[in-house]
Amino acid sequence: MRFTSPLRLAFSRYFACPPIIVPCVQPDSYLTLHYRLSDPGGVDAVNTFGGTPATFTLGQGQLSPALEALLIGLDEDAHTRFDLPAGAAFGARIPGLLRWVSRGEVERAREYPGPVAQVGDVMRLRLPTSTDGEAGLLTALVREIDEVGDALLLDFNHPLADCPTTFEVKILAVL
Repeated sequence: MRFTSPLRLAFSRYFACPPIIVPCVQPDSYLTLHYRLSDPGGVDAVNTFGGTPATFTLGQGQLSPALEALLIGLDEDAHTRFDLPAGAAFGARIPGLLRWVSRGEVERAREYPGPVAQVGDVMRLRLPTSTDGEAGLLTALVREIDEVGDALLLDFNHPLADCPTTFEVKILAVL
């Protein structure tokens, strides 16, 4: 039988360290994190590592619901990587999100004026996004240009839609 002295018992009762509680991500957490989204070839679509971290509240539409679900339960300071099958991160490609748009409309809608659009260019356009005509910023990839050069086939799907995706994340703070 081990004996604990009254002095040791008194000391431990009054000076014991409280347990350390590490915050973990909840469905409505306010987070600061670094993250990287890349395709199977390792080409980054987004990479905040080495730059300014992202800060946002889960559930506000700033990250895809599938990616948000992967964050729930992670502890502050967690650094992990998820390899997701095709379509898991951003869904399937939607053929209806490919639209022919006149070059003039594209140039008027561009967020920032730039050189003449070419196949492969990614641009942000201020276009109506609702039935009330309210304009929002949409990102589009130029897939094709018609023979005359007057119209562009724009793809409004997420660049990683229908793609296997790697999601690497480092949780910096959970509030």
